Amino acid sequence: MPADPRWVAPAWAAPPGVRALTTTRQGGTSAPPFDTLNLGMRTGDAPGAVAANRRRLSDRAALPGPPLWLRQVHGTGVVAAHRAGADAVADAAWTDRPGVVCAVLTADCLPVVLAARDGRAVGVAHAGWRGLAAGVLEAAVAALPVPAPEALAWLGPAIGPAAFEVGPEVAAALIEADPGAHASLTPGRGDRCHADLSALAARRLYAAGVAAVHGGGWCTYTEQARFFSHRRDGDTGRMATLVYRGEPSVPGS
Repeated sequence: MPADPRWVAPAWAAPPGVRALTTTRQGGTSAPPFDTLNLGMRTGDAPGAVAANRRRLSDRAALPGPPLWLRQVHGTGVVAAHRAGADAVADAAWTDRPGVVCAVLTADCLPVVLAARDGRAVGVAHAGWRGLAAGVLEAAVAALPVPAPEALAWLGPAIGPAAFEVGPEVAAALIEADPGAHASLTPGRGDRCHADLSALAARRLYAAGVAAVHGGGWCTYTEQARFFSHRRDGDTGRMATLVYRGEPSVPGS
């Protein structure tokens, strides 16, 4: 996959042939407040601008085919991208077929890329606090056709803990799902607290059996020039996180 400053490339021990990236907000055609590389069709942006942005992404990243764009609902649904139709209702996708591009859209929620260590399957999940509490990551790991210890994960850009202040009902939901989640929650104002989505996700992945978790450390809220943030801006665009299997024999893979 060509290097490009307009996307984030994972630094992880992915097997040969696995390609992944997260886009930034830079390099597209959309007008404010969706400026400029908005890839979400259900944001209120002009459909023509989003379609042009999706074409730009496909061309720049030399994608082998169009991504499967999901209708995300903050749930735990997982689909096989090589069998699902356009606008499949789910928050995660996986495939074991070369050239099939899995994708999720985010603008503060955490994108999580998964890959089998031998490269035979990949997946991606959209994990906000609701999805984490409900078990979307466990569902995505279970959908891969390999045992969890044979998978690795990469955590993409999401809202950072300093900016992600949540109410007691959110903290309670996270702790009910994972009693150890309190370690990833720090006091905020009054009865509120700050939640570390990346740390919460890493806990859930390790508990599910995934032995290697990479990435994290960005903040979509504070890095305004680089990322969209729904919490910061309200009406805004969406970044895409993509993963697919190429052919390991291709030079530079």
